[in-house]
Amino acid sequence: MNAKETIQSGKAVLGIEFGSTRIKAVLIDTENKPIAQGSHEWENQLVDGLWTYKIDRIWYGLQDCYADLRKNVLAEYDTEIENLAAIGISAMMHGYMAFGGQEEKILVPFRTWRNTNTGAAAAELSKLFNYNIPLRWSISHLYQCILDGDEHVKDITYLTTLAGYIHWRLTGKKVLGVGDASGMIPVDPKTKTYDAEMVRKFDELVAPKGYGWKLLDILPESLNAGAEAGTLTPHGAERLDISGHLKPGCPLCPPEGDAGTGMVATNAVKQRTGNVSCGTSSFSMIVLEKELTKPYEMLDMVTTPDGSLVAMVHCNNCTSDINAWVKIIKESLEVMGNTVNMNDLYVNLFNAAAKGDPDCGGLVSFNYISGEPVTGLMDGRPLVVRSANDKFNLANFMRAHLYGAIGVLKLGNDILFKEENVKVDRITGHGGYFNTPIVGQKMLAAALNSPISVMETAGEGGAWGIALLAAYDIDSKGLNLADWLDQVVFAGNTGSSVDPDPADVEGFNKYIENYKACLPIEAAAVANKKQ
Repeated sequence: MNAKETIQSGKAVLGIEFGSTRIKAVLIDTENKPIAQGSHEWENQLVDGLWTYKIDRIWYGLQDCYADLRKNVLAEYDTEIENLAAIGISAMMHGYMAFGGQEEKILVPFRTWRNTNTGAAAAELSKLFNYNIPLRWSISHLYQCILDGDEHVKDITYLTTLAGYIHWRLTGKKVLGVGDASGMIPVDPKTKTYDAEMVRKFDELVAPKGYGWKLLDILPESLNAGAEAGTLTPHGAERLDISGHLKPGCPLCPPEGDAGTGMVATNAVKQRTGNVSCGTSSFSMIVLEKELTKPYEMLDMVTTPDGSLVAMVHCNNCTSDINAWVKIIKESLEVMGNTVNMNDLYVNLFNAAAKGDPDCGGLVSFNYISGEPVTGLMDGRPLVVRSANDKFNLANFMRAHLYGAIGVLKLGNDILFKEENVKVDRITGHGGYFNTPIVGQKMLAAALNSPISVMETAGEGGAWGIALLAAYDIDSKGLNLADWLDQVVFAGNTGSSVDPDPADVEGFNKYIENYKACLPIEAAAVANKKQ
């Protein structure tokens, strides 16, 4: 059937993802292809020193995003969305949303993954669990509130992530996909749920406080991809579609984090595959065949949506500093009376970077718009570092910025490939860094000394990924998630691949040695940052 018939017959599947700067909705057909989209732009706010989104902005954003989807469906297909086959909700991982009281209202403003106030809690829990607990994980936020003596902690009845919160309000179910759950507290890959020993240790740690809850009392149930996770209630339908056209009753898949949906959208769920997302922030996800030999501060251990262990390198910064410099170059050209097309400018500057020296002529770029926990810096200050003898030209300047955007990713992945001997068959890149053909792939291939693939569909992003999980939920065809993606969605398509150039690999290795040697300069700049 065509797209209009798919929508009219209620067989379309909806995926919605809450990103850091945009909420996106994607409607897919019975062949898992996007047929309509909607979006809503939003920004976090710094309130009382913490990054947050207000609850009313969350719901306004969701409703406006859905309304934009509905408007586009009307314009394109001259029909209303009355029924859906399934829905999936995804959002930025981690963070802290605590609820309590008879009406289970939010007790303190939502604290996003971006906050770095949890250092003391993360360090103590990492030692207690003998497991790296990142600053942004929900358990770090919870324990930091306990250390700070926050009054609301005793009243908590439910603790969840943003995706879990939206799903709960749409279905009434307190559940979470295992991938997102693994960003609350570590998940045992054998049981696919919260690590029992770590839960026990945490309960013993906070027992002297005398709270009326234990950890499992307040966490959502962890569910694998394909598990039953509830249906859209009448109240949920009203909250999603304020026009009143959408009918309740369709199933929702387990809500997932943006890392999990990125894995799905790039077909990187199977062991020995991985993906790298490069946008405002960046992260790499490598699906492991076995557990690592020891914990590493640079590596976060999470899971795929079907519970396989994943080593994640999460970086707070990626392309923002590149964007800032491109804007300056655009202004320079406009001063000379030139009209500048931004897309053409990006393409030309990225292609110029490809002609730079493999080691960037000695230049080093720190893209730290905000702090970078992986390198131990809780605040940031963008810098370009060079000496008088370095080869300072446009090509090397741009190449240094492209290298700098993925420098921290390399530091983390070097641990996996060099110290842990992890083997990977395929790594797929997605995000704005790869928009210019070949260039971003070549840079990342040099950084990781591994072939890098890019798929045309990767640009559909996490909203498409969670729509796929919702489609899998209602018709898995008897396959596990990895095989379903391989055989049904991607049908053997692995995208276009670029192999690492030995000269580029050697050059990036020289660059990263300079990068590490210059980290004290960045640290000094942060320590003396202008207030």
